[in-house]
Amino acid sequence: MPQHITVVNYDPEWPSKYVRERDYITEILKENCISIYHIGSTSVPGLAAKPIIDIMAVVRSLEELDMVAEKFSEIGYEYLGEFGITGRRYLRKGGDERTHQIHIFQADDWNNIGRHLAFRDYMHTHEKERNEYAKIKKDLAQKFPYDIDGYCDGKENFVREMEERALAQYDGTWDKLYIAARKVQHERKLSPLIEVGSVSAAVLSAKGNIYTGVCIDTACSLGMCAERNAIANMITNGESQIDKILAVMPDGKVGSPCGVCREYMMQLDKDSGEIEILLDLESKRTILLKDLLPDWWGYNKFQNN
Repeated sequence: MPQHITVVNYDPEWPSKYVRERDYITEILKENCISIYHIGSTSVPGLAAKPIIDIMAVVRSLEELDMVAEKFSEIGYEYLGEFGITGRRYLRKGGDERTHQIHIFQADDWNNIGRHLAFRDYMHTHEKERNEYAKIKKDLAQKFPYDIDGYCDGKENFVREMEERALAQYDGTWDKLYIAARKVQHERKLSPLIEVGSVSAAVLSAKGNIYTGVCIDTACSLGMCAERNAIANMITNGESQIDKILAVMPDGKVGSPCGVCREYMMQLDKDSGEIEILLDLESKRTILLKDLLPDWWGYNKFQNN
């Protein structure tokens, strides 16, 4: 039986349904999972949609993903490989009355990752276009209730135009930095006295380059925070000015740099107070370094040189 296409008004339960499914997915992907996002129309408050939860996962390795493909069938998914998009792994759940879709990309595939996030964020912030998209989908669902090709073809031009607009104004810097930090974040035990990698960090330099680092924890005070490791990597490569920085904690959440790292950054440059620090990935909430170190003692040193 062909898929029945229905478009309904936004359901406030959709985010909760995403969270429940996200937990199942992360349990299967384990260390291969870098990040997971709620994408598509059900991720946009106020937007009418087919009641299908679209999920995008970013992984370290598609090869490792393919090795656990059968585990997705245990939670109801069909594993359909690339399914028309090179470098993707596509999974769907619910048969003809589809309920969930997963799109999985490798961490270095920013073109695909970025376009999904850009479109989602654009719909979040553009009410006129959001309402226009809802009307197009409702009209097409009535016209093609059992013709998914007709439905998709009918909205293709609008979606393509919106995606172009979205990408033209989208700043995915924080997501790029987060993915870069998560790529290097995995625990390594170098010796009985040294553990590495439970915390990671990524720095965006003033020249636009990304540098990463991981924490080095020792049995004494000779270790190094991930932030300082990333900054040392930047300095090793001939740069010394930071534009943005984030640190990722062992649970995958973003955390604020410690006092030592704040002081270290402040001493790098007279304008270091303007360094932007991410506090929350989902909301993109940030703070400037100077606000974490008000009345910093060293300003006069720069003024006298």
